[in-house]
Parts: sequence; structure tokens; C-alpha cells
Amino acid sequence: MITTNESILYRTLPLTISKANTFGKRLKGLMFRTRPLHEEALLITPCNAIHMCFMFFSIDVVFLSEQNEVVKVVPNLKPWRIVLPVKGADATLELPAGAIERYEIREGDYLNL
Repeated sequence: MITTNESILYRTLPLTISKANTFGKRLKGLMFRTRPLHEEALLITPCNAIHMCFMFFSIDVVFLSEQNEVVKVVPNLKPWRIVLPVKGADATLELPAGAIERYEIREGDYLNL
């Protein structure tokens, strides 16, 4: 779904989004989870870099500014990989693998979370 606010287009993803906004929740993230994400996502805030240590499946990752503008997309990030800090990112949205392509998420888009 796409809505407008002045001259900005906002996308709404048809996913259940959980928040990791405490130290403990951000630290754990999706580590040690054995089943892949399905129609769900994890919003980690604040966060501008991630690691895939102790992960058992690939994910798509979207880095967002404070205004929820997409500043970087990383499709199909595999376990045991690292994404270094992303300039301008304030939050990370971890999505099921393939979601970036499926929902046509691009840098410069805005997400309505």
C-alpha cells in the first residue's frame, strides 16, 4: 500500500513488525532462531550495522533513516556475514529473504511503520 504525505510517498508492508528497542532485544535480534521469518519482520532501533553470527537462515535487510527513508538495502544476507555501519541509518528492518524484491523496496523509498 502506498500513501502520500505532502510530496513524500510512504509504503506500508503487509507484515507483522516486532520491535527490538531495548539493549537485550537488540543484542539477541534473530540470533539462534531456527525457523526463517514468514510474513513478519524485526525493526531494530537504534541500529546502523548488523552481524549474522549464530543465524541459521538468510534475510533481507533495509536500513532506515530517522524519517524511515530507505538509505540502503541488502538482499539475501547470508549467515555469518557482517554489514558495517551505514551512514544516515538509524534503524534496521530485518525481513524475510526475498521481501526486498517482492515489495519492490528501493533506496529513497519511505516506509510507514
